Amino acid sequence: MIKNSRILLLLILVVLITGCSENNVPGTNTLTTRPQRDTIGFAQYNWQMDSIMARIYRQGWKKDDSKTWKMALCPHDDYTYVGDMYPEVLQNVKASTIIMLGVAHRAAALGLEDSLIFDSHTYWKGPWKDVRVSAARDELYRLLSEDVAIVSDTMHRLEHSLESMIPFLQYYKREVEIIPVLVPAMSPRRMEEAGKALATALKEIADRRNWLWGEDFAIVVTTDAVHYGTEDWGGKNYASFGCDDEGNQKARDYEMELIANTLAGPVSPQKISLFNSYTLNPADYREYIWTWCGRYCVPVALYTAYYLNPEQGIDGELLEYSTSITRAHIEVDDIGMGRTAIATDCHWVGYAAVGYR
Repeated sequence: MIKNSRILLLLILVVLITGCSENNVPGTNTLTTRPQRDTIGFAQYNWQMDSIMARIYRQGWKKDDSKTWKMALCPHDDYTYVGDMYPEVLQNVKASTIIMLGVAHRAAALGLEDSLIFDSHTYWKGPWKDVRVSAARDELYRLLSEDVAIVSDTMHRLEHSLESMIPFLQYYKREVEIIPVLVPAMSPRRMEEAGKALATALKEIADRRNWLWGEDFAIVVTTDAVHYGTEDWGGKNYASFGCDDEGNQKARDYEMELIANTLAGPVSPQKISLFNSYTLNPADYREYIWTWCGRYCVPVALYTAYYLNPEQGIDGELLEYSTSITRAHIEVDDIGMGRTAIATDCHWVGYAAVGYR
């Protein structure tokens, strides 16, 4: 989800003025709770979450927590648009510690790329109570810091993607702990290096703590799918097929092709490379040719999952695909929420929910 860039400078100034430190050792930040940035699209109170879930059930959604995901891919757009896709995928993330990989939308503005971005907060704001950052975060950072990891609280306090999932994760498990990591621009080679390094570090920590993947820890990566159309995208034209009915259907068909070929089924380096070929400009990986905001965090997550257990493997199951103009919206205005962007035939966002086991 691309937020309004006109407030970027103000947000950066606010974060810097409030004393958000850079390059701290994780766990040492005096601002112990990372505040919620988006209080419009996402729930910030437990009563809002109770209302959201009640409305999702009234729309006909059925709970099915019979599976256990080792990794999941989840959207991060406004709750009114994404709706039951959040609980559809996150109900089966049952581990007590969640490694969260998210988009770093503003990383270029801060001059950040090529490294996994950790934070140093000890809690993140949650609707029931503040969510503890796992002590394993500090261990993970120490194992990665020399090669592929840095700390930027400024980046984390500007970014909205990870916080979208916290209310739903906490809805299902009040004592959930998180390890938040943002992924800025990286070359395809660097993404594989980062994913492999993260997998190696996670295996060492899991062995030390007797953790089982899927039961004690899980990985959740968040991305919105295509950002499509010609309207209110900062003057850019993202309507590769046009934004009439025929063009929008062709775009959705292309989305299904991308997902089927790269995200569903067994995870492999070949399929991850194919995902990159769908999304990244081969002449400049900092530019996309198909507008998935998670074009860096998704490959890193997939490489991490692959290298965690390349012998046994891991399979992806597409749970649902939808868009902000093809699904019924959840009413949220009466509970103090709203929309951070429009949804029209010439401005819409795609969403994919995928579970891996």
